[in-house]
Amino acid sequence: MNLTRCEGYAQCAFLAPAVFRMRGAEALVYDAEPDDAQRDRVLRAAAACPVQAILIDGIGNREAAAPAMLSAATSPGPARPSGSVASARRTAAIEAFRRDGRIVIVGASLAGLRAAAVLRREGFAGSLTMIGDEPYAPYDRPALSKQVLDGGIPPDHTGLPLRVEFAAQWRLGVPASGLDLPAKQVRLANGDAVEFDRLLIATGTRARPWLNDAEAALDGVFVLRTRDDAAGLQHRLAERPGRVLVIGAGFTGSEVASACRRLDLPVTVIERGPAPLVGALGGVIGAVAADLQRQHGVDLRCGVTVDTLEGDGAGRLRRAHLSDGTTIDTDVAVVALGAVRNTEWLRGSGLAAGAWGVGCDAGCRAFDVDGVTTDDVFVAGDIARFPHPLYDYQFLALEHWGNAVTQAEVAAHNMVNAPPDRWPHLATPVFWSSQFGVNLKSVGVPTFADEIVIAQGSVADRQFVAVYGYHGRITAAVGFDQGKWLEFYQGMIEAAAPFPPNYRAVDLPADRRPVSAQMPDRNIRDFEATVVVTGHDPSERRAELINHH
Repeated sequence: MNLTRCEGYAQCAFLAPAVFRMRGAEALVYDAEPDDAQRDRVLRAAAACPVQAILIDGIGNREAAAPAMLSAATSPGPARPSGSVASARRTAAIEAFRRDGRIVIVGASLAGLRAAAVLRREGFAGSLTMIGDEPYAPYDRPALSKQVLDGGIPPDHTGLPLRVEFAAQWRLGVPASGLDLPAKQVRLANGDAVEFDRLLIATGTRARPWLNDAEAALDGVFVLRTRDDAAGLQHRLAERPGRVLVIGAGFTGSEVASACRRLDLPVTVIERGPAPLVGALGGVIGAVAADLQRQHGVDLRCGVTVDTLEGDGAGRLRRAHLSDGTTIDTDVAVVALGAVRNTEWLRGSGLAAGAWGVGCDAGCRAFDVDGVTTDDVFVAGDIARFPHPLYDYQFLALEHWGNAVTQAEVAAHNMVNAPPDRWPHLATPVFWSSQFGVNLKSVGVPTFADEIVIAQGSVADRQFVAVYGYHGRITAAVGFDQGKWLEFYQGMIEAAAPFPPNYRAVDLPADRRPVSAQMPDRNIRDFEATVVVTGHDPSERRAELINHH
């Protein structure tokens, strides 16, 4: 289910209620691997979906692809017009690579899986190797915090769908430990080396652990990133702990708190900032999120931190000591302090890899340490740090489901096409979260803003759209149970529409006037030019500069 595309029409919940369920007005949850008895209902739901957000079929991680896929991969493409000798040589080289080349994808999750499928769709018939540190076939991580914790679906029902099967060699359960660029080899933790002609880095992120190793090892202290993390935490929540402590009120922490309240478990959330979600959405929306949590019975404490976690003689968590001198008795703590990008294996490789990810250009080609683009190494997903024209060419690193999918498609296309035919990654970021019965969806980059206005709806009713602006143009929008409007605002962002929006050409009432977005302190350069994104398909999308005079 592509919840980035989903707009909450709920046709699927009516047609296949055992698979799709609504939580609140627009928050949809689903079982990614329903039993065969539900197939006909799911097919009808997919056909009825107004925005075609449902994907059908399973993952085909077989050594041999389906005959139809092999035929499509090896059959000649459309005839190309004749051109110069250089163009003919380039075309011949690309065709030879598509036929006999070796591609390695490090990272067998959402971005890696999507890239592999697109490579085969684009006609790559050569050797394709998928390397993943977990022993499982690729699965969907958002479902872990949104559905697995409260027992809505089991952890092994989170597999990612794929429309067609593809041929690949799968090296699962063994992480990459190094990269030798001159030799074009990926070194594995078991001592093996995998050779490549082109490489896609999609190793993503891992949960940031608790800062004290001994305290992190206490029985009852969890992080949430992998399927095993979710299974362990779900099992402990099912045992009905006396109180759950959530450390951090970002999206993951807020979703964990929401799951606890659905289970009617007491939960305390500790956030060092002034409100939940401030780092991502600013103080205005953070205040709304704080009220939402407290209305649902969360003991939310902001402006404090956890100093230490205390265990008993048997190594079990018993309490937490806070910076304000208070203590909280708890036997389950979930550390939700953000993510760490998996770049350690790239140390010494010569790539521009660090704590912020792997630097790359808009075509997903990796930078080396000198800032020069490489020809045969590409990056996609959470680990990629790339310049986005809409945001003053600042480098963005996005931990978004939709970004992982779109960037993987662009990277895969560019890996098997000549430079003149390559695409830029200009997709507008889209993100969603389901918490406390509300579907929260954002488009654009809210942190790239200095003002915010409630453009429509009611904050009191938790059904509204907030629009963000920077220096007189719209840069983002966030909706609470207003998902159907986000596509409209995405178009405004990409067209560099003026801020504040005023659709009726009348004076704005007092409660509809811009106020400070209350973003964390950061330095943003002034615009010298505005960028608009043209086209709709990846092959059409381009950036166009509109200079100010």
